[in-house]
Amino acid sequence: MIATIILAAGQSKRMGQPKMLLPWGNVTVIEQVIHIFAVAGMEDILVITGGAHERVQEIIVKSHTNFPVRSVYNKDYESGEMLSSIQCGLRDLTEKGIEAAIIGLGDQPQVEASSVRRVCEAFRQTRSPLVVPSYRMRRGHPWLAARSLWDEILSLRPDQTPRDFLNAHAEDVHYVEMDSPSILSDLDTPEDYRVARP
Repeated sequence: MIATIILAAGQSKRMGQPKMLLPWGNVTVIEQVIHIFAVAGMEDILVITGGAHERVQEIIVKSHTNFPVRSVYNKDYESGEMLSSIQCGLRDLTEKGIEAAIIGLGDQPQVEASSVRRVCEAFRQTRSPLVVPSYRMRRGHPWLAARSLWDEILSLRPDQTPRDFLNAHAEDVHYVEMDSPSILSDLDTPEDYRVARP
């Protein structure tokens, strides 16, 4: 099985308010992201919380009624970067049947379920330890790491980044070329949100 880690622990400093709670159509941003991964067929969706934890957690509990979603709190969210949330998620995925984790962004409601499916299908077909979507030679999210690499990711220092890890494994990456730039889009600023909001 491929598990999902959704990174939703950020403090939303550039946005000025919690990104996960912003309206997106009839739902919130984080609800939309959960929905996308569920529609893509993901059976274990783990949301890493941090900033606005209690309010995000309420949404996850509500979403659990319809989707296979749960959460884990990243206690280091204020000092840690994206890597600390990835490590937090991987430490929680202890079930033996999980072959890989696909890592998505909680502030990426534009991403398409078809992109998620294509990354997972590429892993199943190629058994590559790293599968990364790309658009016009630019890496995006969600990307997938096979279980064989988890210990290495967990051993990365706080000053290292997921980008450092991917660069170190450049020869191991299987790229999936996408026809949509949505894998590159996220919501960092009020302007990003204004332009992207449906």
